[in-house]
Amino acid sequence: MRRFVLAVLVALPVAAPAVAQTGVDFFAIRKSFGLYGAVYETLAGEYVDAIDSEALMRSGIGAMTGSLDPYTVYYDEATAAASRLQQGGDVGGVGVVVAERGGRLVVVSVLDGSDAERQGLRPGDAVVTLAGQPAEELSAQRANTLLRGEPGSSVPVEVAREGEPDPLRFVLVRAGEQESEVTYSGYLGDPADGVGYVRLGRFMQDAAGQVARAVEALKAEGELRALLLDLRGNPGGLLDQAVALSGQFLPQGSLVTETRGRAAGTDQSYRTQEAPTLPDLPVAVLVDGTSASASEIVSGALQDHDRGVVVGETTYGKGLVQVIRPMPYGTALKLTVSRYTTPSGREIQRLAYAQGREATEVGAGERTFETTGGRTVRSGVGIEPDVAVTVGEESELEQALVRSAAFLRFANRFASETPDLPEGFRVDETLLGRFRQFVEAEGLEYRTDAERTADALADELDEAGYEGAEGALDELRQAVAREKAQDFERHADRLRAHLRQEILSRYVGQEAQTVDALSEDPVAAEARRIVLDPSEYGRILGR
Repeated sequence: MRRFVLAVLVALPVAAPAVAQTGVDFFAIRKSFGLYGAVYETLAGEYVDAIDSEALMRSGIGAMTGSLDPYTVYYDEATAAASRLQQGGDVGGVGVVVAERGGRLVVVSVLDGSDAERQGLRPGDAVVTLAGQPAEELSAQRANTLLRGEPGSSVPVEVAREGEPDPLRFVLVRAGEQESEVTYSGYLGDPADGVGYVRLGRFMQDAAGQVARAVEALKAEGELRALLLDLRGNPGGLLDQAVALSGQFLPQGSLVTETRGRAAGTDQSYRTQEAPTLPDLPVAVLVDGTSASASEIVSGALQDHDRGVVVGETTYGKGLVQVIRPMPYGTALKLTVSRYTTPSGREIQRLAYAQGREATEVGAGERTFETTGGRTVRSGVGIEPDVAVTVGEESELEQALVRSAAFLRFANRFASETPDLPEGFRVDETLLGRFRQFVEAEGLEYRTDAERTADALADELDEAGYEGAEGALDELRQAVAREKAQDFERHADRLRAHLRQEILSRYVGQEAQTVDALSEDPVAAEARRIVLDPSEYGRILGR
C-alpha cells in the first residue's frame, strides 16, 4: 500500500503546471495527499478491529465531496456503470412510477400510451410483488430500478386494488424513453382568444424541436396570438436545448447564458444560432420553486432581453455546472466546474457553498443588474418573476394526508363504489365531509410546527425550573389544539383540489387531468390575462 501512495505522490509533479494555472497551491496538494495516505494506511493496517479498506476509502472520498456542494459526487463501479447505461439510451421503462405511501409501495403515476396504461394498471394500485420479489423487501428506488431495463423486455407485476378480492397480475413490456417532453399543448380558455399553451417537462433530446412542433400545431389549429410556456416543475436537462428554445424567441446571435469557472475551458458563451421563429409573439414563461437549471436559463434569457414576462414563483436557483470525469478502476467523479450567468451577468445559483460549512444564501440584495431595457434584476436568487403569483405551500395537514396515502386510498374507495364519474364532477362540501370522516375514522396523527415549538418551550421551562409557567403553557397547548382542529376548514381549497386530481386520475388520462387543472390554475390565469392586454404586457417589460 505504501508503494501505491508513494507512486501517486511521485506522479503528481507532472500535473503541476495545469494545477498551477487554476491558482491552486500545489505544495498544499502534495502535503494534504501525503497526510491522507498516511492516516488511511495506518487505520487500515493497525486499527483494533478489521477494517474494510475499500469502504474506508469511499467514506473518505464521500466526506471530501460532501464538503463542497450537493452535486459533486463520487460514483463507485456499480453506480458509474448504471449511469453509463442510462446515458447510452439502453434503458426503457413501462410508464409507471412507484412511491412509498402509508408504508406500502403504490403506483402513483401511469403514463398515457404506455403498456401499463393499455393493460389497465391504475394510480393507487398497491404493489404486491415486482419481478418476483415481495414488495415489502423493496425500497421505492429499487422498485423503480426493477421497472426499467432493455426495451422490449418484460417485467411481471402483481398489485392489490380496492374492491378486487385477489391480486391482479400484469406482465409489462418495457419501451424506450417517452418520445415527447412536451407533456401537453393546446389553447387555453376560449380558442378565439388565441392564447396557446405548451408545457415542457424536461430539456432532453430535441425538447426545443418538440416545442416548435407543438407551436406549429397550434397555428394549424387556430390563430395563435400569444403563448404561455409552462416550465413549472421542469428540473432542467440539456444546455443546447435551452439555447435552442431561447432562440425561437430571441434575435439570432443573442447571448443566452455564460459559464464561468477556474479551470481552462470553463468560461464559455452560448448564443442563439438561428433566426427566431416567434420574434414578436407575446410570451409568458410560467415558473415555480422547482423550475431549475435549463428552465432558469430560458426564463432568465427572455427576462434579461425583455422578450417575455415571467410569471409565478421564484425559481429553484440551480446554477452550477457539472461534468463527469472517469476515475481509476471503472469509477467516476461528477464535479462542479463552473456557474451559469444570465445575459445581464447575474448568477442563477441561489446558495453559496463553502468547504466544511452548510450552504448559505448568496446575498441577493448586494448585487443587481439591468435588463436590455433597464429593468433591475437581482443576482443569486434564481429567477424572480416579473409578476409574482403565489400558489401557497402544502399545509402540515396536507403533507400528513399525502404521507399516510389518505388521498390515494379514499380515491381508490370512491372509484370502487362509483363505476362512472358523474358529469360535472366536483369535490363539494358533502364529498369533502366524507373524506374528513374517512381520515378521522383512521385516526390520522400529525405534529405541527406550533406543537413542536410548544414542546421545546416546555423542555426549556422545565430545565430552567420555571414551574409557575406550567399553567400558561397548558393554555398555550389548548389554544394550539383548537387551531389545529380548524385545519380542514382553513385549508379546504387545497384539499379539494388535491382530492379532485386524485379521483380524476382513476377515470381519465393525464391530458384530461391537465386540462382540468389548468381551468383552476391561478398562475396560468394571470399569465393569460397579461398576454391578452398589450398595454399591461408592455408596461411590465418597460416598453
